[in-house]
Amino acid sequence: MSKRILFGCALTLLVAAPAVAQTPPPAVQKLSTGKDRSEVSITIYNQNFGLVREVRDVDLAKGRVALEFRDVASQIQPETVSIKSLNGPWSVLEQNYRYDLLTPEKLLEKYVGKKVRVYRWNEKLGKEDAFDADVLAVNSGQPVLKINGEITYHFPGRFAFPEVPPNLIAKPTLVWLADSGAPKQKLEVTYLTRGMGWKADYVLTLDDKDQKADLTGWVTLTNGSGTSYENAKLKLVAGDVQKLADHPGYYPASKSVYAAAPTGGSAGFKEEGFFEYHLYTLQKPTDVLQNEQKQVTLLEAQAIPIQKKLIFFGQQYYYRGSYGQVMSNQKVGVYLDIENKEANRLGMPMPKGVVRVYKADKSGAKQFIGEDRIDHTPRDEKVRIKMGEAFDIVGDRKQMSWKPMGSCNSESEWEISLRNHKDNDEMVELYEPIGGDWEIISSSHPHTKKDAHTFTFNVKVPKKGETKVKYRVHVRWC
Repeated sequence: MSKRILFGCALTLLVAAPAVAQTPPPAVQKLSTGKDRSEVSITIYNQNFGLVREVRDVDLAKGRVALEFRDVASQIQPETVSIKSLNGPWSVLEQNYRYDLLTPEKLLEKYVGKKVRVYRWNEKLGKEDAFDADVLAVNSGQPVLKINGEITYHFPGRFAFPEVPPNLIAKPTLVWLADSGAPKQKLEVTYLTRGMGWKADYVLTLDDKDQKADLTGWVTLTNGSGTSYENAKLKLVAGDVQKLADHPGYYPASKSVYAAAPTGGSAGFKEEGFFEYHLYTLQKPTDVLQNEQKQVTLLEAQAIPIQKKLIFFGQQYYYRGSYGQVMSNQKVGVYLDIENKEANRLGMPMPKGVVRVYKADKSGAKQFIGEDRIDHTPRDEKVRIKMGEAFDIVGDRKQMSWKPMGSCNSESEWEISLRNHKDNDEMVELYEPIGGDWEIISSSHPHTKKDAHTFTFNVKVPKKGETKVKYRVHVRWC
């Protein structure tokens, strides 16, 4: 019988322990306010928004940092924020925009389900009584409380809270979770914000002969963005920039605007072409404060030539039917024409705005005589300002005959009577928008063809007299 001897071997299996994900070290909390700004510039568009660019010198820490970036506009569009470092490695891992602001209503809402203390004045004792209260609900700023086992509301008194909840902040704040490669960073931040705007206003002062005038252009800035910018470089963009409409009611603009003293002097705006728009740069830094209206001189020109025009307008439909007396005692429009040319001491592209016109009376006191709104006007283009209607010059328009020549053409004769009750002669332009194919058969005065659908007469009307213009025209409109 043979024997088997079995030698056993003990095997030890080494199994690696599962890897445990390392938790990143907590981010170092840092804060930056407007006091850290080393440079700020604002570009304002005349469509109620602006572009803010600011550079801040920020003390951070090397590694992961949670940076609270305060003193930004409360109407900021967070999705437009761009941030970069100008001096070192920097990468943003996460951006948050906190706008849950600390208000009495918000404070009450954050304490729903918690205890607060309510103080009520006791007239008999001459001191305040304190009550511990549970906040059950808050609706439209009115809390529902549980005090001494009873449910109550409209409880008179002042509220006291043990602390401010950590998720309430005093001002809107950008918060970045970032990796910083240097303990100090020079950060450049740009963003768009609502609540900024500007408009142009012009003051035109006529001389006594209505032949020359002094023109001053003002820029009026408004800042309702929610923060102030001191010592800022200011630029304005004039033009129709396309910007998609915001959702109604989202970040409403501030309605509180206070007047500030006009700012002018020699350091005004410098104009330059920019893309398909025009850019106006203020030649000195200025403060753009929250809820402020500021005025800055845009342009000034003296003794610019003015051409006053009196225009008597017709209508296209006059020629397509039989009317007889069309208009009696019709007013004559008063207009001022300005050539925006360097030869006239102008030549700067003029942003759209309101032109207000003044003239001195015989005593030397300036009187307001009219205003009109002009559109963006390039250099070397004409500006026409409607002043109103002439008081002492009126006109009648009569159809003396009308003869149909088919389904859509006719021949008609017209008489226009202009009466001047002033003590001096006046020139009046008859402006006839006729439409269709037309031909003047005969006329008492020379006419000028302005375009395919307009002809005019320039008529001298004597003082305290009358001038009649007669013409016959053939019109085909289909």
